[in-house]
Amino acid sequence: MISGKFRNYLMYALGEILLIVFGILIAWKINDLNETRKNNIVQQKIYESLYEELNTNLHVIDSALVRYNNNTLSLQKSLNLVGLESNQLSTEAKELIVQLKFRNSNLRSDALSSINNTNKFQFLQNESLTQLIAQYPTELRSFQDQEIQIKNIVDNRVKPVLEKHIALVDMLPEENSTYKNIKTFGQGSDYSGLLESKEYQNSVIDQLLQTQIQLNIGKSLREKTAQLAIKLKRELES
Repeated sequence: MISGKFRNYLMYALGEILLIVFGILIAWKINDLNETRKNNIVQQKIYESLYEELNTNLHVIDSALVRYNNNTLSLQKSLNLVGLESNQLSTEAKELIVQLKFRNSNLRSDALSSINNTNKFQFLQNESLTQLIAQYPTELRSFQDQEIQIKNIVDNRVKPVLEKHIALVDMLPEENSTYKNIKTFGQGSDYSGLLESKEYQNSVIDQLLQTQIQLNIGKSLREKTAQLAIKLKRELES
């Protein structure tokens, strides 16, 4: 102050402070850009794995819809056989009665579970897409729960009543002499008793009704899956 250089020192100090501030801001910006780049990479990987999973599910759902539609037709035909005697049933009709057309759809959910279980939603920037991804597990679970319900009907209601009236000996080939004795002396099937059984009729009707419900759930799930897949594709291409 005595030498009159205070102003120079002050300007120098302010310059140093500004350099430090600018340096911090630049470093912060670079770090922010790096974080954004890393988040974008994570988001891209999430979208890619989920898009692949959804496309696989679309094929599975399409096959399931065809299968459940065919099952509905078969169950309806089975109910139309009620009232016929065994000698009035063709071989095709008997095969229709004993066929248990149920198979799990095996939908994939690995990528979806990974997003939900590891809280990867923080990396997703598209809010509308994030909402669809968050809602999708509910649609998927509804389809899977209904499928379990149909499986329980087949395993716990349809199969037992079939085994009560239908003899597996009918499934053995006629031309094979190895099965001559069991074919001759074994207890045969009672198709008339089966068709007259209220237990059988109710179990088939229950399976039919639940299969029709599953068809509607499946159509809704397919629509939601396709919608989500389209949005993901747009994000991947943008």
